Amino acid sequence: MKYKILVAIPAYNEGDIIGKTIEGLESLNIIDKIVIINDGSTDNTAGIVKSFSNVELINFETNKGKGAGLKEVFNKYDYDIICLLDADIGITSIEAEKLINPVLDNKVDFTVARFPVREKAGKRKGMGLVKNLAKKGIKFYTKVEMDNSLSGQRAYKKEIIDSIKYIPNNYGIEVAMTIQAIKNGYNFENIEVNMSHRYSDHSFKGYIHRGKQFLNILKTLIVMFFKRWLNGNYIINTYNYSNYNWNTNGYENARN
Repeated sequence: MKYKILVAIPAYNEGDIIGKTIEGLESLNIIDKIVIINDGSTDNTAGIVKSFSNVELINFETNKGKGAGLKEVFNKYDYDIICLLDADIGITSIEAEKLINPVLDNKVDFTVARFPVREKAGKRKGMGLVKNLAKKGIKFYTKVEMDNSLSGQRAYKKEIIDSIKYIPNNYGIEVAMTIQAIKNGYNFENIEVNMSHRYSDHSFKGYIHRGKQFLNILKTLIVMFFKRWLNGNYIINTYNYSNYNWNTNGYENARN
């Protein structure tokens, strides 16, 4: 059976690097379609994407948010496996194959990328707060500890996407999708990849970005808390956690 594999990439003002990201993906034979969501960019992102004849462009005139763009893809396209990537990973997008293959081979239901540890990198104030909030939020809902919960590099079976009922329009999307996928009984693996991307710096703009991330994730966790009580089947079910075998890469569901 031939599985349809789709790659979806939200992009906002990534004109200087989106071309390299696409080039890396075009070298992978397993990918059937690449879709770029231009989320109201004010630079030449859309123009660069249009120069690639085999890439489809969803063009938003205004910035709607990462989650809003991905929801457009989820609802519009047919696929069996979807790989979500950030636009700024450049040529290292070729590593996406490492995320797709375990799902394609039915070893796991979804994968999440784990980037190499940056050496000699100064501690980014504020980012620790964002990561800790995401980590603690996921553990609160799922009992799973996950250090790379904010990674935008992932691959999912379509059935997982179809099972997810709440997708925020903003930076809370990774946390929301992770919690719901785990709570719905799907298994995952953290995959070591040799990817790289831009990091928020110590500028005022960088602090604003991290502040938005923090507030978006906090809002997502609060919304999910209230949805848990309003509709228990929305993100919470009665899975018995004793049915799971845990390992350093995430966990394996022993339901089979």
